[in-house]
Amino acid sequence: MTTTSEKLSDQLTRQVSARVSQSVFDGSRLRVVLLVDVYDGAQQQFLEAYEQLCNQVAQVPGHVSDQLCQSIENPSQWLITSEWESAPPFLTWVNSEEHVRMVEPLHSCVRDTRSLRFHVVRETGGEPEAATPRRRLQASPRIGDGVIRHALTFTVKPGSESEVKRILSDYASPEARVDEATRLCRTSLFMHGNRVVRAIEVRGDLLAALRHVARQPEVRAVEEAINPYLEQERDLNDQESARVFFTRAALPAVHHVTVDELAEGERQALYYPARPGLGMQLAERLAQQDGAAAGDPDSPVLRSTIFHRDDVVVRLIDVRPGLGGRVVLPEPGRQGALSALLDGPPVGMDLVTDRRSPDA
Repeated sequence: MTTTSEKLSDQLTRQVSARVSQSVFDGSRLRVVLLVDVYDGAQQQFLEAYEQLCNQVAQVPGHVSDQLCQSIENPSQWLITSEWESAPPFLTWVNSEEHVRMVEPLHSCVRDTRSLRFHVVRETGGEPEAATPRRRLQASPRIGDGVIRHALTFTVKPGSESEVKRILSDYASPEARVDEATRLCRTSLFMHGNRVVRAIEVRGDLLAALRHVARQPEVRAVEEAINPYLEQERDLNDQESARVFFTRAALPAVHHVTVDELAEGERQALYYPARPGLGMQLAERLAQQDGAAAGDPDSPVLRSTIFHRDDVVVRLIDVRPGLGGRVVLPEPGRQGALSALLDGPPVGMDLVTDRRSPDA
């Protein structure tokens, strides 16, 4: 028999689900699918590299199991699936320098990869959930808005900030249409000190959009122009150098909440310096605050996306127009529950450019 409180809880879950279109913090199990295209003739080399890698991955906290599969139609196509207790331990590992070093042996035999991440919503067979309390399922499906959000972050040499800002603010926008199914919606670029954050919104295939942007002459010219000022050197003409740079620059979105889909807002970005090793906890605490504020009609926030990698946490928000200033920054000394996780006060980033596709 379902009680009144259980019905209310289910209603609240569905309401939050409708507002939260993306989150890694519901505690449910994670299934990771990696599609791999191996160079012809390198199958045995790939298998040996994988066996060495999987022994290392098995020691990573939060890892449950993995499988390696080879296509019955094309021997160059492989599939790696892995299960994790939840998304945060996987993201902590996959975005670490340890992971960058761990997968190096695969690069010489792999032509291309594509990673997909899924929360487990329902399953059949296996042990009953009651017998395995750690094997949680996502409570209810999220209703998204059709937009995929991603960001890149990197640092430039101190003293070059003004020149980098000039270069990044002065270039022609790339073609918004990628293909029939994919379109660039919005690109927002911010700086604080020598840190650059570029947030991207896409409808369709994120990987196709990123590759499309990288091929655009106007974008390529900007990337080449800022090369001398980067703290991490790169050579965009060298595939491995470019791959390592953009792997380290990836700043994944871990939570997104929408309060009002119709209203246009003023875009801001807030940088939260996390104490070493506490970045994921800080991102989760911010996600909890955003979730609690989603039902507050007096909240200035219309939309909020939290990006996280290592000790870098960035919150991209759209606030109600006309309020002015950085209205959601806590007053100094009043960070409350965030204080123990912060390595300094949160700060507003300077908006360099914010570009939207005409039909986004």
